Amino acid sequence: MEASSRWTAWWPRRDHQRDKSTAGVVSSPAARLDLLLGAVRAGFPLAPAAHLAGYRCSCDRVGCPAPAQHPVSFAWQSQATTDPEQLSRWLSRDPQTNFITATGRAHDVLDVPAEAGRLALERLTAQGVEGPVAAVGEERYLFFTATRGTPEDEDEWWSSELDTHPDTMSEHPGLRWHCRGSYTLLPPAALPDGSQVRWLRGPEQPLPDPLRVLDVLTDACTEVGAVAEEQWLIG
Repeated sequence: MEASSRWTAWWPRRDHQRDKSTAGVVSSPAARLDLLLGAVRAGFPLAPAAHLAGYRCSCDRVGCPAPAQHPVSFAWQSQATTDPEQLSRWLSRDPQTNFITATGRAHDVLDVPAEAGRLALERLTAQGVEGPVAAVGEERYLFFTATRGTPEDEDEWWSSELDTHPDTMSEHPGLRWHCRGSYTLLPPAALPDGSQVRWLRGPEQPLPDPLRVLDVLTDACTEVGAVAEEQWLIG
């Protein structure tokens, strides 16, 4: 499968129906900076991502398969930082830039279809489980959790069938686990369909145990039919 088909299977296409609501849209540069600094203070490593430039992606790639939804640099893993001064420099160069957060360092992200995410969020709230949650337009929910870490000994790190990387998104159409070597867009980010990536519960929330969140998300995905073909196994 070509890389472009992988990307377009995950991210909304430009001709997708526009978001029905503009709630949570952040247009003020000061408001954007404040939100991004909140993520930095929470320890989320950030790196610049592309943004919309008219009807094109700012990367100027002809037929970009993921407009405004990919890192600017192939070196995004080494770029990602929690330095607020570096964040300010990036924004001063390009105030419209989106940002990604590198997962598997300070946090992981469990990523599900929005229908399952709404159901899971209600259940987690009822159980008193806190944690940052973001919405990617009307398509996906991102649940930020504690990370499985990056131990020096590879044998100490356990893998999951749900582990997701940028070039394998379509292999996990239901629930995805962004950990080492992956990333997600970080609020506030403008999307091609006119919607935004926005916080539903902010980054100041404590990061929950990923397995506890995974249990609720798995049930929610099963109930709404948002399941992957492969068996969901840990390890």
